[in-house]
Amino acid sequence: MPVELFAGVAVSSISHSGDWYTQLLGVPSFQPNETELVWSLAEGRHLCAEREPEHAGHSMVTVFVDDLEEFVGAAALRGVHPSTRETYENGVRKAVYRDPDGNTVSVGGAPA
Repeated sequence: MPVELFAGVAVSSISHSGDWYTQLLGVPSFQPNETELVWSLAEGRHLCAEREPEHAGHSMVTVFVDDLEEFVGAAALRGVHPSTRETYENGVRKAVYRDPDGNTVSVGGAPA
C-alpha cells in the first residue's frame, strides 16, 4: 500500500508565513485552496502550511536531508537562517528554524 505523508504546520497568516516557508524551502509545489500551501520535499513527502490561527506556533516538524550544508546554504541565500544548530554525540547534525509564529522546523543531516 503506497503512503503519502503531509506534515502540517499551523500558521496565523498564509501570506506572511507562506513567504517565510518559500524562503526556507523554495517555491511551493501547489496551493490546494486559499488557506494552505504545500511543498513536496520528496516523492510522497510533503510539508503543508495551513492557516489555523488558533493553533499557530505549536507545530514541530523534522526533515532529514542528504546534504545539510547545501540545504542551510540555499535557505541562507533566500534570507532564512537557523536559530540554532546542534551536533549530537553520534555526529548527526541539526539546524533549527522558527517560523514567524514560533513553529519549529528542524532539518537534520548525517555526520559530516
